[in-house]
Amino acid sequence: MVKIMIIEDDESISNELKELLQNSGYEAIILKDFNNSLNEILKVSPDLILLDINIPFINGELLLQSLRRSSNIPVIMVTSKNSETDEASSISYGADDYITKPYNPNILLLRIGAVLKRMNANYGINSNELVYKDLIFDTQKGVIKKDNIEIVLTKNEMIIFSYLLSHINKIVTRDELMTTLWDNTEYVNDNALTVNISRLRNKLKEIGYVDAIDTRKGQGYILS
Repeated sequence: MVKIMIIEDDESISNELKELLQNSGYEAIILKDFNNSLNEILKVSPDLILLDINIPFINGELLLQSLRRSSNIPVIMVTSKNSETDEASSISYGADDYITKPYNPNILLLRIGAVLKRMNANYGINSNELVYKDLIFDTQKGVIKKDNIEIVLTKNEMIIFSYLLSHINKIVTRDELMTTLWDNTEYVNDNALTVNISRLRNKLKEIGYVDAIDTRKGQGYILS
């Protein structure tokens, strides 16, 4: 599920945006700690940000400028400022799009969809490729890619990663994973599943994702 972070100091607008996004199939997260905005963004690692210019502690454009030093997360400026100068400066700081308040909710959703589509096109994503944060999982080649690095997955690791990715941010039980592997004609017992999870974790660790797969004791695993 695509994760969108809302950075807006008006609580009623934030809640309206969150409801709109959730009803449209997105995961929506509202930034609460404006004093540590950049750290919160990097910690959550959203797929897209809706950013107001007028936010506490730091101007939205300056926050965007700081973010661009370390991340290419797509950003749509959502603001009451509607001058061409404001739009031009936001784009120059690295915004991917700009929409003014009051906005038509359907237009905002179309803008979000267009930015996400452009992002996927820029990554060269096709029907055989899935996205996890800044990684591309090529299901046809059986590799996960980051920049110029490619990590080869075994068949079982591919099945496990695909299942976790399709249930991202949700707990998946060991029984679910073993059933999925069994349905793919590859029987894996409980110990073998543990080994496969460990190997998959190590491969993700090689490209910077140390804690991507979390163990929930007595429940299963979660990819977040």
